[in-house]
Amino acid sequence: MKNYSIALATLFFCGSILSCTKSENIIGGEWEPDDDQEIVNLVKEPKPVVLTSEQRIFANDNNRFTLNFLKTVSKADVSGKSFIYSPLSITYVLGMVNDAAVGDTERELEQTLGFHEGGIKAVNEYCKNLIDNLPLADAGVTLNIANAIFLNKNYTLKEQFQQDMKNYYDAKAEAMDFSSTATLSTINGWCNQKTKGMIPKILDEVKPDFVSYLLNAIYFKADWTTKFNPKNTQDEDFTTARGTKKLPMMHQNVEIMYVKNDTFAAVTIPYGNGLWSMAVMLPEEGKTTDDVIDLLAAKGWSADETADPMAEAREYEVDLKLPRYETASDTEEITDGLKGLLQKMGIKLAFDSYFAQIPNMCEVPVYISLMRQKAKIKVNEEGSEAAAVTVAGMNKCTSVGSMEPRRAVFHANRPFVYVIREASSGVILFVGKFTGE
Repeated sequence: MKNYSIALATLFFCGSILSCTKSENIIGGEWEPDDDQEIVNLVKEPKPVVLTSEQRIFANDNNRFTLNFLKTVSKADVSGKSFIYSPLSITYVLGMVNDAAVGDTERELEQTLGFHEGGIKAVNEYCKNLIDNLPLADAGVTLNIANAIFLNKNYTLKEQFQQDMKNYYDAKAEAMDFSSTATLSTINGWCNQKTKGMIPKILDEVKPDFVSYLLNAIYFKADWTTKFNPKNTQDEDFTTARGTKKLPMMHQNVEIMYVKNDTFAAVTIPYGNGLWSMAVMLPEEGKTTDDVIDLLAAKGWSADETADPMAEAREYEVDLKLPRYETASDTEEITDGLKGLLQKMGIKLAFDSYFAQIPNMCEVPVYISLMRQKAKIKVNEEGSEAAAVTVAGMNKCTSVGSMEPRRAVFHANRPFVYVIREASSGVILFVGKFTGE
């Protein structure tokens, strides 16, 4: 009951969001609001996502996969650049693969994604629940989750797989000529359409010998519950690993959830009615974004207080500064790519042409030969717009093997980590690191 009460308090805190449209005075490290502060109260009726007890465990442990992915990609990407990814998009593509997998291949997929060998039907029902209900959580937030299968016309999908894809993933297979350049245009056109132009292409070529391409696209657009006034945005110093540079820093006084510990200070900035939010984690003195990410990966993120990095957060009047920025990422720019990252996390057999056990997709056994994700985010005074596309290229196996009000100053003027999540389900949609580069 205690955890439930805390979850409800967190869920509905934004009902009394306060914001000022005027600039503020900073005194001794704390801010004092102007006398003519304008109070804005934006309340919309939320529609929480209802999960079964099993699906709640799936959501918590799929978040753990998400945060482990964040840790893995952060260590693999040594460029120092900002990045944004959607592990949930990866989950959907691998969920479709899992539908056709058996044996140790299915086991690896389900365990790594946080589904605990729950079984194909349970995984499919969880994915369908999110497709159907996450977009309904807030009428003011645009969320589109789309899946597609592009099939080499020389092959035929098994009937049960086709039915599952239609019933659970709203994905209908489209047979195409993989030797035609028109197929590449069709696949990339699908990506462009489903992400409203944010991800105009995912493939550079279509392999004529591939059996199929499985795709997921996620598009998210939401306004802050309390928008930043563009008049308060000014170019200010942002400290990067290479020195100091000028970035446009958005600024407002607002009542939001705030927490500070030995590793980071963090705020939760709500969108719309508050079910969706961006948690921004700023490393404390002497700490780095890697320290923050290591802590998140170790704790996970669930309703359990011991696994919720924001469990101690309380409502503060925060002098908030956040850079206006855009970030675009491509797993092809990381050593070993997305396939290599997932192999490090424990998914190995699905990528093995000899030992993959994915016999239930089409008439020939297949494995994942190619996997890639592109993602992009725009953060400004109005809110955030983000998109991701994940693709898995399926090829024929060489042979068949056996085999998850106090006051504070929060100026995000140095590298930080951020997470976009939905409160009622606990599902994390996007994770990112902003370095200023």
